[in-house]
Amino acid sequence: MFAVQSLWDVILLILLAIAAAPFFGAYLGKVFMDRPILGDSVLTPIENAIYRLIGTSPRKSMRATEYFLAVCFTSIALFVFLYLFFLYQNLLPMDATGAPGMSWTLAFHSAASFLTNTNFTHFTNETQMSLGSEVIAWPVALFISPAMGIAVAAAMVRGFVRKDGTLGNFYVDMVRAMTRIFLPLSILIAIVLVLMGVPQTYTNFVIAHPITGGQQEILLGPVASFQSISLLGSNGGGFYSANAASPLANPSAVSNLYLVFVMMLIPFSTPFAFGQMIRKRNEAWPYMGTVLIVFCVALGLFIAYQAATNPALAGLTALGPQTNGYPVGQETRFSLPEASLFQVTSVYSNVGANSMMIGALQPVAQLVLLFGMFTQSTPGGVGTGFGTLLLFAVLGIFVGGLMVGRTPEYLGKKITTKHVRWAALALLIHPASILIPFVVAVAGGFVTTATGSIPSSAHVFTSVLYEFTSESANNGSALSDGYFNDATPFFNLAGAVVMLVGRFVPIWAMLKIGGLFSEQETLPASSGTLRTASLTFTLYITLFLIIMSVLLFLPVIALGPLAQII
Repeated sequence: MFAVQSLWDVILLILLAIAAAPFFGAYLGKVFMDRPILGDSVLTPIENAIYRLIGTSPRKSMRATEYFLAVCFTSIALFVFLYLFFLYQNLLPMDATGAPGMSWTLAFHSAASFLTNTNFTHFTNETQMSLGSEVIAWPVALFISPAMGIAVAAAMVRGFVRKDGTLGNFYVDMVRAMTRIFLPLSILIAIVLVLMGVPQTYTNFVIAHPITGGQQEILLGPVASFQSISLLGSNGGGFYSANAASPLANPSAVSNLYLVFVMMLIPFSTPFAFGQMIRKRNEAWPYMGTVLIVFCVALGLFIAYQAATNPALAGLTALGPQTNGYPVGQETRFSLPEASLFQVTSVYSNVGANSMMIGALQPVAQLVLLFGMFTQSTPGGVGTGFGTLLLFAVLGIFVGGLMVGRTPEYLGKKITTKHVRWAALALLIHPASILIPFVVAVAGGFVTTATGSIPSSAHVFTSVLYEFTSESANNGSALSDGYFNDATPFFNLAGAVVMLVGRFVPIWAMLKIGGLFSEQETLPASSGTLRTASLTFTLYITLFLIIMSVLLFLPVIALGPLAQII
C-alpha cells in the first residue's frame, strides 16, 4: 500500500485547479465575446494588423457552414504542410541525427494525428523524427490544433446568445486564441519548466558517459517550450518517446504536479467561460459538478486498484511483492497518488501524455482510462471536450422534457429534433469509428507482432480497442506495451481516418447545433422552464452521461478489460 499522506498533494492540487477555474474561465469568456480585458491596448492593434493581413475583420460574422469551411480550409493547409515536411524531413534542415524521411503511410498518420489534436505516434521520436520536425513542423500544429478546438466551442456557445444565425469569425477566434491564451501562457509555462530543470536548447544531442562505462547519445532540444504547449493545448505528444516519464521532460515531483495543473487549467475553466459568455455564471456549476464527480470517482478507482496486487502478476516471484505504492509500469520517482493523478488527468483531459506504462496497469485501471475516452467530456480536450458535454446536455434535456411532458428548451432556446439529430450523430460516430476498424483489424488478421500473428486474448482485445479508442477520441495515449505492431500500413491509414472522422464530424455537429440555436429568438423564462442551475440538473446530466457511455460501449468493456479479471 502507499503512504496515505501522499494523497494530500493530490487533494490540494485539485482544489487549487477548482479555485483558479472561475477566474481564468471568466477571462476566456471575455476573450471570445470581445469584452474589455487587460492587455487590449497592446494586443488589439497587433490583432487588427493580422486581420488586415489575412483579409478578414471582426465585423464579418460567419454562419455555421461558412465557419466550418474555414475550419476545413485551415486544416487542409496544415495537413499538407505537415505531410510534406515529414515525408521529406531527411532533405530539410536540422536533421543532424540522420532521421530518414517517413513512409507515405506513416507521414499520413502523423499529419492527421497532429492536425486533429491527437498526437498519437507510430514512431520513435529519438530515431524517426528530425529536430526540424520537432521544432518547426510539429509545434505549428501544437498551437493551431487546440486553437481550432477552443474556437469551435466558443462559436457553439455564441449560438445561445445570438439571434442573427451567425456564430462569429473563425479567423478572428483563432487569432485571439493565439495572442490572448496559448502564446503568452505557453511562454510563461516554459520559463517555469526551465527553472525546474527542463532543457531548452537547439543543441541536437550531447554525449553522456554513464558510470557503467561507454557513452550514450542523449537527444536534446527546446523541450520546455514543447512540453508547455503540448500539455496546455491537450496535445500530449512528448518531445521524448518516454513522454512525461522521462526525467528530462519531467524532472521532479514538483514538476509533475505543476504539469498536472497545466493540463487542468483550460478544461476545468471552460464551463466558467460558458457562464461568462451567456452572462449566467451559475449555469457553469452543473457542468463543473459533472466533470468533478466523474473525474474524482475515476481517480479514486484508479488509485485503489493500482494499490492492490495485480492478480495476473501474483505468480511471478521474480517481481516480488508490489509494495510501497509502486506497481509494475509506474514511474517510481513519484508516489502512486501523484503518478495516478497525472495519468488520469492526462487521459480525461484528452492530453494523452503518459507517465505510466498503461499496458501493465490493472485491468480495472485500464477500464477507468478507457471510460474517460468514451465520454470525451469529463473534462475532455481544449474546447471540444466542453462542446461534447453540451451535446450530452442537449440530448439529456430533450429526453427529460419528453419524460415530463414539456417542450424541451435550454437557456431560452427550444431544442428541436434537428438539434437532437446532430447531437446523436456526434455521439454515435465515436463508437462507430472505433468498432468498425476494430472488427476489420481483428477479422482481417492485421493484428500482428513483428514476427507474425499473435494468439487471441482479452489483453490483445483491450490493446487494439485502446488504440482505436484513443485515436477516435483524439486522445493520443497508448497502451504502450508493444504487444502488437501498430506501425503498419493498415494501422497508419485506418488510424488516420479514425482520427479525422473523430475530430471533424463532432465539430460539424457542434457548429450546426450552435447555428440552429442562433437562429431562434430567446424565450422568456416561465413557470414551466427547466431550472438547470441546480444540484438536481447536475446529478441528472452526470447519470445521463454515464449511462449513455456505458450502453454504447458495454459489450467491448466486457470482452476486453473485464475479461482480464476473470
